[in-house]
Amino acid sequence: MKFAIYSRKSVHTAKGDSIDNQILECKKRIFMQFPDTSGSDTIIYADEGYSAKNTERPEFQKMLAAIREKQIGGVVCYRLDRLSRSVGDFANLIDELNSLDVIFISVSENFDTSSPMGRAMMSIASVFAQLERETIAERVRDNMHALARKGQWLGGTPPLGFITEKLEKMIIDGKTKTTYKLKLNPDEINTVEIIFEKFLELKSLSSVSRHLIAQDIKSRSGKMFSLLGIKEILQNPVYCAADMHALAYFTGHDADVCFEEKDCTGEFGLLAYNKRDHHKKNIPRNTIDKWIVAAGKHAGVVSGEDWVAVQKLLEANKLTDGRREDKPPAPAHNGYALLSGMIRCNICNSRMFAKHRYKKNNPALFDYVCSNKIRGSRKLCGSENISGQEADGVICEYLAQELDSRPDIHTYLDKLKKEAGGNKHENPLNIISKRIKQKQSEKKSLLQALKLGAGEVLIKQINEEAAIIDKELKALEAERIRLVKKMSALNSEELRTELIAKTLADLKKIFSNLSIHEKRTIIRLLVKEIVWDGESFDIFIYSCSHDG
Repeated sequence: MKFAIYSRKSVHTAKGDSIDNQILECKKRIFMQFPDTSGSDTIIYADEGYSAKNTERPEFQKMLAAIREKQIGGVVCYRLDRLSRSVGDFANLIDELNSLDVIFISVSENFDTSSPMGRAMMSIASVFAQLERETIAERVRDNMHALARKGQWLGGTPPLGFITEKLEKMIIDGKTKTTYKLKLNPDEINTVEIIFEKFLELKSLSSVSRHLIAQDIKSRSGKMFSLLGIKEILQNPVYCAADMHALAYFTGHDADVCFEEKDCTGEFGLLAYNKRDHHKKNIPRNTIDKWIVAAGKHAGVVSGEDWVAVQKLLEANKLTDGRREDKPPAPAHNGYALLSGMIRCNICNSRMFAKHRYKKNNPALFDYVCSNKIRGSRKLCGSENISGQEADGVICEYLAQELDSRPDIHTYLDKLKKEAGGNKHENPLNIISKRIKQKQSEKKSLLQALKLGAGEVLIKQINEEAAIIDKELKALEAERIRLVKKMSALNSEELRTELIAKTLADLKKIFSNLSIHEKRTIIRLLVKEIVWDGESFDIFIYSCSHDG
């Protein structure tokens, strides 16, 4: 029997349960319990620098693959929490090991899957491992409350309009940390006031952006404010005064509010803790109900009434537009312009996008306009616009001539056809179905863990995880239905391998009969870049002899 020894440590260190120590103890257990086992019968899998909050660890996944290929008959780890701290993940793993007749041994807890008692004890131990993790998270939240009650700034880059000032030293979890408070920066705070004032007046992020550009008002880094940067300022409660309007708003949104009516003088601004989820990729914003909001020690910049009015406007804009104003739809994806997003402005190096002229006598007319010019008029770029219909005609005529004079383009397309045939992506519906099947398996494992016998704490924990899985399954099923509806549209819009094959036969002959989306994809296959210098185009064609 081949054994897999799995070891894990969150932080690189040679102390305590180091990777080497874990492996050594596992080997001792294997040789003691299975004396006929040789050193060649063990395979080492070690993840260093990875937590056990999920199973997305490279060596762990490699071990799972070997188990599923029936290359391993037993798994040994030093301690249960080296493997997983999640009841769902652990129960699912044990269920899979049992189905493949793979034994599991945990050295420190002296558990193995050779008996029903061992399986039940491992489920219980996993509960306590997760409980420990949640206790740590609760302690961190308690520390946030302690800082919130004192109105402390946690450090880092201060928001626009503020600088930091050292206050005192505090002991947190046995460690001494310096605390800070925010202090107004006269050189910047006027910009913040203008942003709030103009948004309440103009009611649009784009309009505020154009005003800032026209007045040459720049960010701390010396650059023009992005739409997202403006929105981040408008949404930041650090500028909001602690008054009754602010208290009502955050209480109404179920935030963890750490200030009372007696603190609502309007003199001080607010501090919000736990605004972002640092456990997730890209650190997304938490919803307001997860925030801890307190009165700080810095001056309020905007009244609670105005700050709340700004939040309502932002929400209204998102709903009426059907989109987020800071994330507009890509102008390249439209049904009338072939080259939108493909042309680069040689003056400012930005991309150029299609924009309708909105002429009553001919609403179909459009131009290609530099994105910097769209955003800030000639203040940011003075590039001349291009007539859309003329530009599309010129490029198509040029490509037709190139197809007649350059056989290497056909060779290049043939290469693309072969690559497309050998690199087809997995159907997204199959991916969703696999995820649904995985979640159903996780739920089944949780129910089996209950059958093994469990105390009140374990039952509560399993029920909570089962509820989370049910919610995930519901979301996955909704996504599956959405994909089914979308697949037909994708099939008609995307260029398939068959289209490339037809193109190879006679591109010039069939090009005029293709849809706008098919034409655009053909152009993207052939053209690397189009540059506009204000008077003429430079067109760069892919060649079969090189990638550029």
